[in-house]
Parts: sequence; C-alpha cells; structure tokens
Amino acid sequence: MTDHSGAADRLSRMIRIPTVSAEIEERGSAPFEAFVELLEELYPNVHRRLARERITELGLLFHWRGADSDSDPVVLMAHYDVVPVDASDAWTHPPFEGRIADGFVHGRGALDDKGPLLVILEAVETLLLEGFAPARDVYLSFGGNEETFGDAARTIAETFSARGITPWLVLDEGGAVVDAPLPFVRGQAAMVGVGEKGAMTLRLSARGDGGHASAPPPLTAVTRVARAVARLHPRTFPTSTPRGVSRMLERLVPSTHGPARLLYRLLAARPRLTARLFARMGGEPAAMIRTTIAATMLEGGTAANVLPSRASATINLRIALGETVASTVQRVRRRVADRAIRIDVVDGEDPSPESSTENAQFEIIADAVRTSHPGASAVPYVMLAATDSRHFHRFAPAVYRFAPLAMSSALRATIHGVDERVAVGELERGIRFHRSLLQRLPARQLP
Repeated sequence: MTDHSGAADRLSRMIRIPTVSAEIEERGSAPFEAFVELLEELYPNVHRRLARERITELGLLFHWRGADSDSDPVVLMAHYDVVPVDASDAWTHPPFEGRIADGFVHGRGALDDKGPLLVILEAVETLLLEGFAPARDVYLSFGGNEETFGDAARTIAETFSARGITPWLVLDEGGAVVDAPLPFVRGQAAMVGVGEKGAMTLRLSARGDGGHASAPPPLTAVTRVARAVARLHPRTFPTSTPRGVSRMLERLVPSTHGPARLLYRLLAARPRLTARLFARMGGEPAAMIRTTIAATMLEGGTAANVLPSRASATINLRIALGETVASTVQRVRRRVADRAIRIDVVDGEDPSPESSTENAQFEIIADAVRTSHPGASAVPYVMLAATDSRHFHRFAPAVYRFAPLAMSSALRATIHGVDERVAVGELERGIRFHRSLLQRLPARQLP
C-alpha cells in the first residue's frame, strides 16, 4: 500500500488556512480560494484525472469516470469550512497553526471536517497513482459553507437532480468509530447515520406599549415573550422511537453480555419502552426520540428604565423523524397559547427519511469498516445534527453519514470546541476505509 506518512503534514497545511464561513463577510473569500489552490498543489492526480466543476463560489464537484458509467454513481462528501474560534478560549496549540504533536494534528477543522475530507482525497490520489479505476462513476462533493447552512451542497444536489443523476450511494460526515456508545455495550462501534433530524429556527415576538418602567402594565412585551419561552419546556413534544434507533439497539446486542443482552433485545423489539427509557436518560438518548427545543437568543429593550415596545426570542428546534416543520410549528403555537405572540419560521427543513441497513450499500460500508477498524462493527443510528447530505435525501435512496475516524468522547467534545485534534494513526485508517470502499464498488445495480 502507498505510504501516507505525509498525510498529517498535508492536513496541517489545510488547517492553517482559516476557512471560517461565518466570517466570510469580514475576511472575504481569499482563504477559501487559497484552500482550493492548496488542494490543486497537494493532489495533482485528482486534478489532472478528474473533471472539476465550481458550483456556486464555494462548491467543488469532482467527477471520476468508472468502468461502468451507466450504473448510478457514488458521491463522497465533505466540507472545508470551519466554525469560528472564541479568542478567549485557551487552546493548547494555536487553532490555526496545524501543530503536529503527541501523535495528533491539532487545530480547528482537524475532525470537522478537513480530516475526513483529507482521507477521501488521499485515497483517491493514491488509487490513481496505482492505475485503479472504480467500477462505477464516483463524485467528490466538497462544500465551503456547511457550517452556515449555505447553498453550496444544496446547489450541488440540485445539479444532480436536474441532470437526472440518482446516486447509488451518498456518504457524508456524521458518525465515527466510538468506544461503548451506550451503557453496558463493550468494544468499538462504527456509528453510521441512516437519517438525521430536521432543523428549524423560530422567532417568537410580541409588541407592547412603551413608556417609563415605573408604571408597567400587567403584561409587557418582555413578560409575554418570557412566558411563552417558559411554556416550551423539554417535554413539549411527544416521544417516539425511530426505526433507526431500534436497528441500532438490535445491532448492539452482540456487544452486550448477561442481563444487558436481554435488555437490549427487549428494547430493540419494543420501541415504546425504548422511548420511555431514553426520555428518562436525558441528553443524547432523549434527543434521539423527540423533537428538542431550546431558546438561544433573547432581544428587547433600549434602557434599564424603559419598557420596550417589542421583544423577541429565538428558538432552535431539532425535529424528530416522523414530524414536519408544519406539525412542529402547530404544536409550538398550541403550547404558547397566546395570540399576541407572533411566531415566524426563520428557517426550517423537515427530517430526512431513513436509509436501509439491509442493502448492498450499507454492507459495503460495513466491509470497509472491517478493513480499517477490524474490531468495530457498523451500527446504524439517527443523527441529531444537520449535514450537507440532507440535500440528497429528496431523491437518493441510500444516504449515510460516517467519518471513518475513531473518536473518544473527549475528542468528540472538541468538535466546535477547544483543542480540536485528530490522531495521526486515524488518518491512515480513514484512508484505508475509503480505499476499501472504492475498491469494493459493484459494477452493476444490485437489488
């Protein structure tokens, strides 16, 4: 196999370019153009042998022709933008230095999502050097504004749809190889997202008579909004176990022992019991089985002694599979129960459908995991966050979310946080995963 010892250095160079999509208006597009130019330098064969399109200012789409171009293609996705860094946070190494130390590549984007992007390109570059051609066409889809819910990936997906191209498999970021994903589960599991919750932002606002705060009315604009927010507690939405969660529990049964094995079998077969138990557990388990709601911003008032004529609250919701934007707004409206509160949808997308685990596409992912991380088994789950792959779900039947890197809970906490980093050895395993996946693609449609 080709030597990938330089992969860490190449990732380091990627991290040094601050492609912060939330700051593009302040910084301009220069960092993003510099990143595109860096890719040309680092992966010359990819750029010589694959056709490249610029779709929107920040979207890159590479087309690798396979032996059978009549078969539906594969789409490997990643994004090269990153979230901002809080200047007050104390990083061990500067976030945009790309320091390689203690067996890790440190810096913003190491895990989300320049590391996963790198392992795709490393695999393709080395396979090209070996004269390999995939059995079917492969597209590499890279967006530059995933973190700001931008239009790059959406426009790329719309381009596929407009051209009548239905991907056989779409694979984006999302899950990872983790240790003991749930209580009583032993060993590693490669968590593969088979669906993702919808995302919505609501603004609740109220108007009231302004004036001096010395003689306030019973209900001001601020108190109306505050009351509405208080009515939207964590149990606003009912619980329901998605099929993907039941499949996750079923796949985890072999990694349990004794009474725990009986418990997991029972939960896999009884989704209502799972919903009740996960709701009591709180945290991520609870988020898997209901729509979550959180007030994130409050606004109103101009001075400490002046009644504001308007107040508002911004609410972030992650919509459970089986619900819709419309049904979620309707429930919020009923729970607020105040006609004086205006409810506006700032943005919103329905949850994705769930992709199958009983097909050739999921099995190819599982086989590649066995090559890159022999001790891990592929386990489906439902993503709580949003990814660019959601734009393909409208017309592509097999869409999955998995970054082939092992991440401890401590490492996962660094994503969007402090001291983000990726193990150098995991880059090698991630490259091995994508090489295996590309080498295993079938030449013709499988049922």
